[in-house]
Formats: sequence, C-alpha cells, structure tokens
Amino acid sequence: MPHSPEDKKRAIRRLRRIRGQAEALERAVEAGTECGPLLQQIAALRGATTGLMAEVLDSHLRETFGQAQVAGSAVPERDAEIDEIMRLLRTYLK
Repeated sequence: MPHSPEDKKRAIRRLRRIRGQAEALERAVEAGTECGPLLQQIAALRGATTGLMAEVLDSHLRETFGQAQVAGSAVPERDAEIDEIMRLLRTYLK
C-alpha cells in the first residue's frame, strides 16, 4: 500500500482512470461493439492495472528494503538495486 501522500494520490488517480476505462468497456459491451475495439479497450485496461501494480510494488520494495538495516550497504546502493529490480519487473510486466 502506498504510504506517502504523493504515492496515495498517484494510486487514486490511476484507480479512477481504471474505473473509467472499466465503465467504458461495460458500455461498449452493452452496445454490442465489435471485437477489435473491445480488445483494444481490454488491453488498455490491463495496461492500466499493470501500471498500478508496478507503482505499488515499487513503493513496497522501497519501503521494505530501502530502509532495511543491511550491514555495509549504503542507501544509494540499495536504491540502485531496487531501481534495477523494478526495471526488470516492468520489462516483464509489459
């Protein structure tokens, strides 16, 4: 869960966009929209939820491991390690 006020604001903004996308998808299904446009909307919705998941995961990793007391490991080194993990995860999540 995002804990800083800015992280919460970002998560809430993303959730509102996701809700709007889900509502638009529902309306499109009810209207009998063709499969192609529906699939595009579903892909956009999936991308939005994946982006939210990545943000929450990033926040969680930084909170959990960024503040951990690791002997001999400076904070900038831990931040760089977390950055690398998140880069790899974002690549995987695409």
